[in-house]
Amino acid sequence: MIHTKPKITVVGSSNTDMIMKIARLPKPGETVLGGRFTMAAGGKGANQAVAAARAGGQVTFVARVGGDLFGKQAMEGFLHDEIQTRFVLTDPNAPSGIALIFVDESGENSIAVASGANAELSWADIAHAREAITSAQVLLLQLEVPTAAVAAAIDFASQAGVPVILNPAPAQHLEESLLRRVPIITPNETEAELLTGIRIVDDASLAKAARRLLATGVDTVIVTLGPRGAFIAQEEREQLIPSFQVDAVDTTAAGDVFNGALAVSLSEGKDLPVAVRFANAAAALSVTKLGAQPSAPSRNQIDAFLSRHSS
Repeated sequence: MIHTKPKITVVGSSNTDMIMKIARLPKPGETVLGGRFTMAAGGKGANQAVAAARAGGQVTFVARVGGDLFGKQAMEGFLHDEIQTRFVLTDPNAPSGIALIFVDESGENSIAVASGANAELSWADIAHAREAITSAQVLLLQLEVPTAAVAAAIDFASQAGVPVILNPAPAQHLEESLLRRVPIITPNETEAELLTGIRIVDDASLAKAARRLLATGVDTVIVTLGPRGAFIAQEEREQLIPSFQVDAVDTTAAGDVFNGALAVSLSEGKDLPVAVRFANAAAALSVTKLGAQPSAPSRNQIDAFLSRHSS
């Protein structure tokens, strides 16, 4: 039994998600009627922080929110999940981030984001949180905040020997000088294609893209494949860790839940395949519920799910 929660620091974004559940995603210029509207807490950084906290981590979050109702609601949510918020700064000049999300009947989604205060997260903000980064067992990052802030966090972590998990989402080009300081990278197929220039159409091209990322200096590549699971690549290992079959309601934040759970399991000292299976289980549970943070499962739920699916 784990008596001490592992220390996870997450640097990233916080948004309020405005979600419309509709029959199908609209085409350009098209209006689709009959949707059902809900609002939920979101943002890739906040999603990962909440997922890690519920999966069993002692989480510190580094972010910016606006001094508006959405920012206040976000802070209340972090406190509810016992996330340390001393480095979540309230920006007096920028609104909180907002995401507009369409979700179709199969659970697929289309998302647009207005970054707001997330775009103001700075090197100085990261330096202010340096102690939280250097004392963590794992640093978890994404790309919904400025790259300069991400790079600063990676610098502080690498100098202190803290393992970094970079979820390179939303997809964008990254310099190899940044990647070589990242031990673990977790792209999905689209992000892996953008980072490597290799179009992933089958298992062979998937492995080739993973090896291309390893060549940048990354130690471990984990390509998330949705319902197929996740593909692990290291210098001497390539392995597909299958996912679990569930009825998807909303795939929003499944990748974030995967990354939060992965950070916790790795920081607990689990072997990589075991940690990825744990993360797959958390992600599978998350797609059975609507909304980003509302869908993140608890540790008890993940453990019970794995127990039911033990081989």
